[in-house]
Amino acid sequence: MPNERVLDCRPGLAGRVALVTGGFGGIGRECVVALLAHGANVAFTYVEGQEPADDVATMLAENPEHLSAHTLDLQSVASIRQCLSDAKSKWGRVDILVNNAAVGSATVSAFSDDAAGQDTAMLNINADGILKTCQAYLELMQDDIGDFPLKIINLSSVGGGIGVFPGFRLSDGMSKAAVAHLPRQMAAELTDRMIDVFAVCPWATNTRMFQSSTLDPMSPGQRDDFVRALPKHRLIEPSEIANIIVFLASTYSTPLHGAVLDASMGLGVHPGLITGK
Repeated sequence: MPNERVLDCRPGLAGRVALVTGGFGGIGRECVVALLAHGANVAFTYVEGQEPADDVATMLAENPEHLSAHTLDLQSVASIRQCLSDAKSKWGRVDILVNNAAVGSATVSAFSDDAAGQDTAMLNINADGILKTCQAYLELMQDDIGDFPLKIINLSSVGGGIGVFPGFRLSDGMSKAAVAHLPRQMAAELTDRMIDVFAVCPWATNTRMFQSSTLDPMSPGQRDDFVRALPKHRLIEPSEIANIIVFLASTYSTPLHGAVLDASMGLGVHPGLITGK
């Protein structure tokens, strides 16, 4: 254990292996950067055909000794199992699983042309895909649990995971509620094992997904008004969420086993800031 009086996450992360799903952009990309900075080896996933191969290669080239890239389709159990197996084969083990990959109300349109199909894809990717990933991860690592707890960190949303926002797409909120429930259920079943599970629930984060789902449909004036109404009058930066992920991946986080963290800068307890009610 690192010195508990000095909050330094590096001793608990150096040489550890993290798998960050959806690690190509937004919060996922910042998680990759932050985990690397703290000494971890990182496997990240991308969706084949959606992220340009040249860009993935460029990202790998930034730190080839400590990075690996793996394709992942969260609607396919075979793909999930293959991704986890490939990451373990590459690094020998996977100590930290960051379930970041997801679709939003706008980005889900890439998976279906009609609303019903999009809702199905939303639930399949955001909820069932993460469930299957957690199950496959526990199966993969069941004989490789050491002195340090394994970490499972799910990215949910304050919309659905913590609170309710009028106008939020039903399937989106349902999927995020499921992702937030999963660590609580798993925590109850894993209290006697060296495995810690958490959920982090941000919102209004400065990512391409949030921009496309919420900000892009607004006029410049509406965007300005929206941001001014947010807590601290600003968007949350992806690096801020990544720092929370680093802490949860460290040895310090074990007392939080099962926690669902509101990382919305207060919006979860005061949704009226944007609903006007």
